[in-house]
Amino acid sequence: MSGDGASGGKASRPRRADARRNEKTLLDAAAAVFVASGVDAPIRDIAAKAGVGTATIYRHFPTRADLIIAVYRHQIEECAEAGPSLLASSATPYAALGQWISRFVDFLVTKHGLAAVLRSDDAGFEALHTHFLDRLVPVCGRLIEAAVAVGEIRPGLQPYELMRGVGNLCIGAEHDPRYDARRLVDLLIAGLRRPG
Repeated sequence: MSGDGASGGKASRPRRADARRNEKTLLDAAAAVFVASGVDAPIRDIAAKAGVGTATIYRHFPTRADLIIAVYRHQIEECAEAGPSLLASSATPYAALGQWISRFVDFLVTKHGLAAVLRSDDAGFEALHTHFLDRLVPVCGRLIEAAVAVGEIRPGLQPYELMRGVGNLCIGAEHDPRYDARRLVDLLIAGLRRPG
């Protein structure tokens, strides 16, 4: 990949394990704060949750947009990696699907502020959305296939339509305390079960 790391070859060196861990800690803390308080939450709240100073966050992520995009990409990867792990560790494929959808809802809550941050960069937003679909639709598909294969859910459900349905149920939930999107998502997932 020539042209990517013109700053003295530093970009081509693998990052140290502790640097990757530190960044993961920051991203996990930011995601948790964004879920609880939205993407406009004060940076000092994220720093406190991560156990670092605000300067550390700004050193890694110079702008709020940089941080939000990094959290978004980080959560895509975590959500993608969770699918196979949940399938291997859950009592049933249906249970794994339900747990994965719950994580997906957490991800969607964080994602809602992203559109506003990237409004001026449609190409950047489109690239992230494509990455989101490329990584998560196949994972959801494997979970659905596993649950269908053992007869836990009805066949014929497409992963994209399930993810789109869950996403639609989450729209606006953060602005209306009378609306519990999680409860409706749980009802949707319960409705996938085969009778009997």
